[in-house]
Parts: sequence; C-alpha cells; structure tokens
Amino acid sequence: MKELYVGKGKKLVHFNLENDYDEDEVAGMILGRSGTLRAPVLRVGRKLIVGFNEEALGEVVK
Repeated sequence: MKELYVGKGKKLVHFNLENDYDEDEVAGMILGRSGTLRAPVLRVGRKLIVGFNEEALGEVVK
C-alpha cells in the first residue's frame, strides 16, 4: 500500500505509507476497541481506506 485513508465521522486522515509515519498512531486509528480492523475496509489500487466517511470515500475512490 502507498496510501492509507482513515475515516472517522466527518474527518478523513491521510497517511502516506512511503514516508515515515508513527505505527502506533496508525494502529490506534485503524483498530477498533476489540483490536480488529474497523469497518468498512476497502482496497482501491494502492490505497487502503478504513472506516466510513461518505463524502471522503467519494473523493478517494475516484
């Protein structure tokens, strides 16, 4: 994956996975309380989208 998008409510957080990023921060955003991936999870090419944000999903999936 090259890019990670995490939808949380009305926010969309973008991580460029080719650059340095904080693994703990990413894990905290994509994992739910039970320790599993939050839903939905979509893979579009080299992008991974976790969580739901209707407006942002429309932009990212283009």
